[in-house]
Amino acid sequence: MKKTFSLFLAISAITLSSFAKSNQEDPTYDWFKKTTEVIHFQLNKAAQTYQPGKNPRSVNPNGTVRLAGLTDWTTGFFPGSLWYGYELTGDKKLAEDAKKFTLALDSIRNIKNTHDVGFMLYCSYGNAYRITGDKTYLPALSDGAANLYARFNPKIGVIRSWDFPWWNYPVIIDNMMNLEYLYWGAKQFNKPEYTNAADTHALTTLKNHFRKDFSSYHVVDYDPATGKVLRKATHQGLTDESAWARGQAWGLYGYTVCYENSKNPKFLQQAENIAKFIMNNPRTPKDKIPVWDYDVHNALETDELAPRDASAAAVIASALLELSTQVKDGQKYIDYAEEILKSLSSDAYLAKPDENSYFLLKHSVGAFLYNSEIDTPLDYADYYYLEALKRYAEIKKIQL
Repeated sequence: MKKTFSLFLAISAITLSSFAKSNQEDPTYDWFKKTTEVIHFQLNKAAQTYQPGKNPRSVNPNGTVRLAGLTDWTTGFFPGSLWYGYELTGDKKLAEDAKKFTLALDSIRNIKNTHDVGFMLYCSYGNAYRITGDKTYLPALSDGAANLYARFNPKIGVIRSWDFPWWNYPVIIDNMMNLEYLYWGAKQFNKPEYTNAADTHALTTLKNHFRKDFSSYHVVDYDPATGKVLRKATHQGLTDESAWARGQAWGLYGYTVCYENSKNPKFLQQAENIAKFIMNNPRTPKDKIPVWDYDVHNALETDELAPRDASAAAVIASALLELSTQVKDGQKYIDYAEEILKSLSSDAYLAKPDENSYFLLKHSVGAFLYNSEIDTPLDYADYYYLEALKRYAEIKKIQL
């Protein structure tokens, strides 16, 4: 234990030295500094503990770590977290580990049966190329983008999410997150058809996925022959008509990205409408960390059935910070995201060094209805938390 604590002190000293003196006069400095110290320690320990190709996904009820293999939709998040950790701390060891964990995912470039290649490759290889400019990462990104685009059906106007046989042509709101990969691929590989697919998918989703209050259905199932909507349902929310919290976050993030890339005002308006639904929701707890489904209190009275979802909060914070840069009056989005980040960085949600199996955040929910990953760390919660912190630092001009 003494060795571990000494390592923590050494890492903390390195992290502290990266902050300019001007930051010490800023009240933002204290919580952000503490958070960065914990991040630095936990990511270093995680990189030493886990093996490339078997990335930490969550913690099982018995305390063992659930690992993500090469076909797991979450497997790109841990390498991506290491890349963000490198950007937040400047620790070159994290960059070395990030490269090692990223390159272990090379075979994902051949996966064709899911839209999740966006999460799997763009969060890992995409960040690797963005940060390093190393063209070694491009072939896998090129193949993955081509496979994602191949799932686009121009007759229906959407990218198929799953190949599950119990759906006809399912599209989930999560799919909005992977459009960023197509927009990037269109520019990087000179594929304008990728941009058209992303724009068309976003427009079709805008038409069919949202209710009058701008909350979103989780799944819309289409007739592959006619494009007719057959069913609007859920796979992870409380009910077909409820507002699954992470689903609302996916939509907010996705339309922010779509506007940033297309400048279509419909996408900006949709992002702001979803933001209003989230920010003005009377069921949002005071600390701004939502319950796993916004409608859970309408149907259920027991608090045990209403755990918080830090992953939804992290995605919301990151999306709002990006949205703030796209509008003239973005301060309200910055302020709300800051409240989320301060809550996530508090002792209630942020792990202490050497705890939580080296994940950063506690208290996320994967799939409540399936009794899967309830009130546990999640790799994508950590990823979007780190992304949000990086965006926050850029907006606040915190020198890293």
